[in-house]
Amino acid sequence: MDGFRFRCYPTEDQAQILRQWIGCQRFIYNAKVGEDRYFRRFAASALALTGTPIPIDQTYAQFKTDLTPFLADVPAVVLRNGAVRWKQAYQRFFKGLGGRPTIKTRHGRQSVWLTRELFAFEPIEAAPGHYRLLIGCGKFPVGKLAFTAHRAFEPPASLHISLDAGRWHVSFSNETATETPSETAIAERLQRLPIDQLQAATVGLDRGVATPVMTSDGQRLVASPAQQQRLAQKERRRKRWQRKLARRRQGGQNHAKARAQVARTYRYASDVRRDLAHKATRVLVDDPRYQVYALEALRVQSMTRRATPKPDPERPGHYLPNNAKAKSGLNRSILASGWGQFKTILHYKAARAGKLVVEVPPAYSSQECARCGHIHPDNRPSQARFVCQACAHHAHADHNAAQVIAARGARLVADGQVVEKPKKRCALKRTTVGPGEAEPAGLIPQTPVENALRRGRGNTTAPRSTKQEPRATSQRL
Repeated sequence: MDGFRFRCYPTEDQAQILRQWIGCQRFIYNAKVGEDRYFRRFAASALALTGTPIPIDQTYAQFKTDLTPFLADVPAVVLRNGAVRWKQAYQRFFKGLGGRPTIKTRHGRQSVWLTRELFAFEPIEAAPGHYRLLIGCGKFPVGKLAFTAHRAFEPPASLHISLDAGRWHVSFSNETATETPSETAIAERLQRLPIDQLQAATVGLDRGVATPVMTSDGQRLVASPAQQQRLAQKERRRKRWQRKLARRRQGGQNHAKARAQVARTYRYASDVRRDLAHKATRVLVDDPRYQVYALEALRVQSMTRRATPKPDPERPGHYLPNNAKAKSGLNRSILASGWGQFKTILHYKAARAGKLVVEVPPAYSSQECARCGHIHPDNRPSQARFVCQACAHHAHADHNAAQVIAARGARLVADGQVVEKPKKRCALKRTTVGPGEAEPAGLIPQTPVENALRRGRGNTTAPRSTKQEPRATSQRL
């Protein structure tokens, strides 16, 4: 699967229409979340809902009422896709890929999902391999959307148009023509190598806060000095605008301007992390010396949790000091290092090159000597220094840890302990249709079942018949 993300440049009128589409699709998504919460809360207690199955479907017509006339000003496909996105989120929940769908706010990154009914890529005759993007339909025209394609692509079946801190993007994905070898096949091929060749072909990668990535051959993969200087400037600017934001009235234009300034500083930091991850992984994957990339199996989500409050046993209602401020600062530093993004990008680039990424246990990797294997807390007297208490080996602490990780990764491959994790996917497709709606081309619709559902609020007795999928026995409520 190849992903594409291009900058697009809508006009003022086009941006206004796209914002309206984004808001209406978000409204349908949030309405489905609220409806689901209502049914789950009162299914066992309200008399009118006794025996009624909780609807997990893609209907949305019940939200088009006299109280929501704005929904008639956008294409029905936009509303339908909002319900489809909610259903997809529930499918991810059932497969263990995330939690239940929650309310989406109008702050942060916003996007609208469009299917083929509302866009078309037309080839440009004067420029082979280039396309123009047309958005809209006969009743709701948007026009030609200017975008910059930095690499060749094939027209997709659906796309997302997103807005983040004043910057618009069009993104989509396509199936790749070439098959990527599986991790199991790559590991079996590397396992046949002699242990000395395998160790020479393995590079360890130590991820840290001061140095985002340190390799076992001594490379420090960090942001450029110019980027570090600008990040410091953006940090000072963000704090200044956050103080202004706190003093301005919510809902006003000046408040919105201050929020936009704060969002731009976060956007720059995100761009720097993405740029560093792509460049660092490209340098590593293109190096012909290495076939195995060893990383620590870090649980970033657990490492960045908030400090747990400690109740004071002597004073009820009071809490003991728990270094919450220091822990919050460490969490920000870990998240700013982009450990997870680096691992994700390295995984797919290495797989395309026929190389392997393995994760090794992280226990005592910073205290173990890469030369003799001695483990002791005193081996690391400071954050940057490593001095072995047994053999007097001294080195940079991150460099020594990377060498330990490389040795563990080589042993893991040599012992045949590389296990490919099954990938859980949730396809972007509609599985049920409402009255008068068509199924997208290329998809096989499932036969829906008629169920009598009461979608009214309160103890209403007026049932409404909708099409709903048969409820699986493994669904959790």
